[in-house]
Amino acid sequence: MPHTKYTRDNLATALREHGINPTHQRIEIAHAIFSHGGHLSADRILACVNGRAAETSKATVYNTLSLFLKQRLIRQVIVDPSKVFYDANTEPHHHFYHVESGELTDIDARAIRVSGLPPLPRGMSADGIDIIVRIRSTSST
Repeated sequence: MPHTKYTRDNLATALREHGINPTHQRIEIAHAIFSHGGHLSADRILACVNGRAAETSKATVYNTLSLFLKQRLIRQVIVDPSKVFYDANTEPHHHFYHVESGELTDIDARAIRVSGLPPLPRGMSADGIDIIVRIRSTSST
């Protein structure tokens, strides 16, 4: 839903369009993700949702995120096993990960060229390529 003002009504419509029943908690979780405009961890999503005085459990957030992923409403970006972000931008793109600040930012897919892939196992096709460029501040000495 690029370039959209996110309301709970249009998010409910978007959930339906992705085959997801728009319950109150799912709408609140979607609103936290899409209105933020960035990359959020599950804990940050939980804090955003419960900051509105909702009573949403961590399990509900994780189950809803799994559903959103399955229905391709969001992308999952795994920086390392302990750092997982959820991204509302499902268009092809890559990421810079600032290792000192933990900030994740988008890289336009056209800015990176992949010249080839190894042969895929029989019966498999590539579903996507995710490139994470880890960056850190240079010290001026």
